[in-house]
This record gives sequence, C-alpha cells and structure tokens, in this order.
Amino acid sequence: MRTFKAGLRVWIGFLSIAVVSAGAAEDGRRTSQAMARAVDSEADAATKLLERIVGINSGTFNRTGVHEVGKVLEAEFSALGFRTRWVSMDALGRAPHLVAEHEGGRGKRVLLIGHMDTVFEPSSPFRQFVRHGDMATGPGVVDDKGGVVVMLSALKALKAAGALDGARITAFITADEEHPGSPVETARAEFIDAGKHADATLCFEAGMRVGGQDYVSTARRGASSWTVSVKAHSGHSGAIFTKEIGDGSIFELSRILNRFHDELREPDMTFSVGLALGGLSTHIDPAGAASADGKDNIVPSDAQALGDIRALRPEQLTRIKERMQAIVASSLPGTQSEIAFEDGYPPMAPTAGNTALLERYSEASEALGLGRVQALDPMRRGAGDSAFVAPYVDTISGLGAAGDGIHTAAEKVDLKSLPIQAKRAAQLIYNLTRGT
Repeated sequence: MRTFKAGLRVWIGFLSIAVVSAGAAEDGRRTSQAMARAVDSEADAATKLLERIVGINSGTFNRTGVHEVGKVLEAEFSALGFRTRWVSMDALGRAPHLVAEHEGGRGKRVLLIGHMDTVFEPSSPFRQFVRHGDMATGPGVVDDKGGVVVMLSALKALKAAGALDGARITAFITADEEHPGSPVETARAEFIDAGKHADATLCFEAGMRVGGQDYVSTARRGASSWTVSVKAHSGHSGAIFTKEIGDGSIFELSRILNRFHDELREPDMTFSVGLALGGLSTHIDPAGAASADGKDNIVPSDAQALGDIRALRPEQLTRIKERMQAIVASSLPGTQSEIAFEDGYPPMAPTAGNTALLERYSEASEALGLGRVQALDPMRRGAGDSAFVAPYVDTISGLGAAGDGIHTAAEKVDLKSLPIQAKRAAQLIYNLTRGT
C-alpha cells in the first residue's frame, strides 16, 4: 500500500509539472502573439519616429543636434517606465550619452546598445528623410537611427503584452559612436561598466541581409589608426643617395608603404593607407586636411602617412603592430622613421557565448516564422561599440534595421525590416528576461 501511495504521489507530481509546463508554454505563445500584434500596430508610428529623428542633424560634432535626438529618445523610454539619465561628455567635446534603465528581478540582465550620432555633419547636403515606397533615404536612417527605432518598437511590444514588468533591461545610447571622444577609455568608461553588469548584450546596429538570408555578427574587427613620420636630410637633388644627403624622406616613406603592402597581409585583418604626402615640410590636421611644399630639385626632408588596421583578435593586432614597427625601423640612409598607433575600437573576438546567444536569437526568429539567422563573416562589418563590452558579456550585433549605402549620401532603409527586426528582438528579450 505504501509503495502504491508513494507511486501515486510521484505520478501526481509529474502530472502537475506537466500541467504547469503546458500552461507556461501556452502563456508564452499568447505573449509572443501579443508582441507581434503590437509591433504591427505600431509600425506606422515607428516610421514617423524614424522620420522625426532623421530630420534632426546629429553629426558627431554637432553636440546640440545629438542632444536633441537624445531628448526625443528620452521621452520614448520614459513613457515605457524606464528611468533615464545622461552621461556628460563635455570634457571630451561630445554630446552626452543617454542611459535608460528598467528595474526588475527576473531573468537575465539585458543590455541594449545603439547610437544617436551620424557621420553627416551640419555642412552635409544630405539632410532629409525621403520615402520611396517601402524604402527611405536619409542621414543615419540605418546607421543607427533605424536600429534605435527597432529597439524601441521591441520594448513597446513587450510593454503592450505585459511582458516588461520585472525585466532587468538597460539601454545605453552613445553619442559618439562614429568618432569617439578621446581618451576613449573615458568616453566608454560607464558603457563598459554597464557591460560588466549585464548577462547578455544586444547591439542594434544595422541588420544584414544577403541573398535573402539574414545575418547577425558574433565577431567584428576592431579599428586602430597609425601614423608614420619620416625625417631626412635635405639638399640639392643632384646629391641624393650620397653619404651626406642619403635617400630623402619620400623614398623612405615609399619603402615602408611598399613593405606594408607586400608583407602584412593575413586572414581576418585589413590595413589601409588613407593619406600620404612628402616634401620639405608637411602638415596634417585632425580633420584630415593636409598640405606639403617642395621642389623638383630639392631632396625632401619630411614625409607622413596615416592609415588604419582592422583586426579580429587582440593578439592579431599586437602581432601586426610589432611587424609594422620592425619595418619602419629599417630606415634608408640619411632618414629616420617612426610609427605611432592610436587604438579606437578593440576587436570583438568570436566566442562560444556569442555563438550561443545568436542561436537563441535564431530560434526566436524561427519560432515567429521569420526564418533562421546566421553568423556574418567578420570581414563584412566594421568596428563598433559592441566590441567594448564583448570581453565581459555575451554579445551579438546587427539587430537593427536593414538597408544599404551606410556612410554615404545614398544611405537607405528597408522599412519592411523594422517590424521584422522588432519582433525578433522582442521575442529574444522576452526569453532572456523570463529565464527561458
């Protein structure tokens, strides 16, 4: 009898668990459906919000414009019950970052990131949001104002479905992603701290679709800059290559760049020369304007070149720097060369955790009938803010709107992608904050 009663209790326990699990699954399905409906019902408003913020110039150096965009976004987050605050970047000559925090005690702590600045300063003639059917053009319409709108649409869907209560979510919208303030350690200090306190980070930079297949980044290359400076003896051109004069600054700079070209290449890394000049004197200002003077019958005494390195892993970046330094050190006669590096965005190296987070995103997409999402080749995406937090938390990037022509006057967004990306993001955030 005791055995029978014990077995009966176990059977009833299993049955109760099954009933609870079935009930939870049904609740999850209803919530997913409610979120999808909310995204669709909000689609027109999302497009209007995008048009509004695209119409505000927010080139990185237009601090007033960036802050104005931030104020519009602040109101949107506040309406969802987020507590907002500003991170001053006045000391670095940048507009403040916007942070919106939703307190709760359930599931994973999720960090959402995007940026409100663009590469188009007030002097740019590319200023208007113009709709062309299901497409629209405008400065930052994809990078990254479309991404921030996708983020907000996802959060509004969670709110409408009653799924935002208890969720621990922080949205960090940077003001200088396109040209971070210096020193970058200061510009990204609170941003990195937010990453250290998160369990998952979702970056809403531009989505990527190739041949009908959607992609998200689990890894992306960093961006570091370099400058080569050459000093040499000057004199009459007829004395070049002599012991007294040597080879001149331009031949030395040419030697360095030629060896870079021939000896540095390797997979998952690129390097580029953006500007080179030489003569009796040279000048390059921080904005990239340059000048040089010289004559055809005088050996040049000054030369400069600048460029960048985009590496996938920190150890790869270190190795390339060391090889460049060795090349520069082998100066031609009568010349002295130096190379200086400035690290901007660190590499976002591939990790198992990032891959697992992408798999959860892809599963959410498939559950919604929106198809599988795959990992993007790191060579197809540039550097970005996600790399600053990726060493501390599982991170994926590219959850924003899809489009084309980024950083050009042909930048455009596929408006149909906004609700698709919002539904995917809402479902993943729901799954993470529910602990499923």
